[in-house]
Amino acid sequence: MNTLTYGGDLLLTLLLHVGAAASICAWLARSATFRKVLFTELRDSDQKLKLLLFVTPPLAFGVILRIVGRPYRAADLMLEGSFLLGLLGGRVVGPLGGSIISLPAFFHHEWLSMPVAAAAGLVGGLIRLTVPNTEEIWKLGPFTFMSTPRWLMCLYRRKKVSWEMLPLGALVVLELGRQALGLATKPQWLFYLDVGKGWGIALVLLSTVMAVAVPMKIWNNTRIEMNLEQHQQLLLKARMDALTAQINPHFLFNTLNTVSSLIRYDPDTARGVVIKLSNILRRLLRKHETFVPLQEELDFIDDYLDIEVARFGHDNLQIHKHIDERTLDAFVPSMFLQPIVENALKHGLAAKLGVGELNISTATQDGRLVITIEDNGVGISKERMAKVYQDGIGISNVHERLRVLYGADFKMDISSREGEGTRIQIEIPELIPATHEVPLILPATKV
Repeated sequence: MNTLTYGGDLLLTLLLHVGAAASICAWLARSATFRKVLFTELRDSDQKLKLLLFVTPPLAFGVILRIVGRPYRAADLMLEGSFLLGLLGGRVVGPLGGSIISLPAFFHHEWLSMPVAAAAGLVGGLIRLTVPNTEEIWKLGPFTFMSTPRWLMCLYRRKKVSWEMLPLGALVVLELGRQALGLATKPQWLFYLDVGKGWGIALVLLSTVMAVAVPMKIWNNTRIEMNLEQHQQLLLKARMDALTAQINPHFLFNTLNTVSSLIRYDPDTARGVVIKLSNILRRLLRKHETFVPLQEELDFIDDYLDIEVARFGHDNLQIHKHIDERTLDAFVPSMFLQPIVENALKHGLAAKLGVGELNISTATQDGRLVITIEDNGVGISKERMAKVYQDGIGISNVHERLRVLYGADFKMDISSREGEGTRIQIEIPELIPATHEVPLILPATKV
């Protein structure tokens, strides 16, 4: 017998029924693959298959538990699970999933279980097809039923339809249909909670609605979190693009000024500078990459410095490099050294009397990449040092890019003495992926 009394037995069973639905959906939401299936609203065949593979086994196991013994009746979510699969997967996934979930009951000679489960899945799929915007389905929540009077009033006044009331009403009809079909046939042909008449039916209907509304609410919260995460990544990428767009015009402007000054008195040298500039432009016009190997970044700096040596003169500017070969494969942010080198030449060495020297060195320390750029220029005054991270495009832009990419996992130290020079040391994680695939934004990024 399936008859339940109005006392604690009924309430406990219905509460456990809703609790089982919430537990299963929360457990499924922990899977990254399942979250991707939820997040994708237009699902292909592979994603629909994944949806079936994730949802049907725990629901079918719940049916098995109910068959095993009377205390496990609350674990049977056949009707609710089939309807839920239809809402999420459509009119094919719903009936197919419902049929799979009901197999244990069908083999237990509950002959009406499969048709009822398939019908529930089909109804859910048809509702998904009927709703003009599938996002409306996700508005179904545990307290949607409380909006029924307002919805009836809007319907009477022919105002905008609340589509979330459609699955709610369909669930009520499906449960009433199961109750009626169970009463009209042999008890062993279809499982249902026989509570007689009166408020017991209302509690069962509420339980059925909640067993679908609670998972929808939990999964919708998961979708919202993933959406916020995606938007944060897009925001970080937009900020990176904006910062890089600031660096490139700034660099080109200064380089073209150098070419214009050289072309007046040394056309041959100007021609060589133009060739170097074409190499630089080719790099800038390539598909944008957030990270590049250090070797590539140093090659870019070499072209830039060749232009600057031609500008200052070989006797006035000397470049010294101390590069650890083990660091050449490490990935670094694209175009982040050039603004630092440019600042050293423009503000440190351009105003210096005598030979200017620029030292570039790289090393690794405890799994981190250390890059040092040092000049013997005029240095930075104490007043300017206090605002070095805020003023200008060069240093502040590089610092902001590093902060966006690495969060707090980087160091950028600037030390300077007036009349003696400036030293900038950058310490970042040493990224040398074996697959040479570098993420656009590091997973640990927090802004």
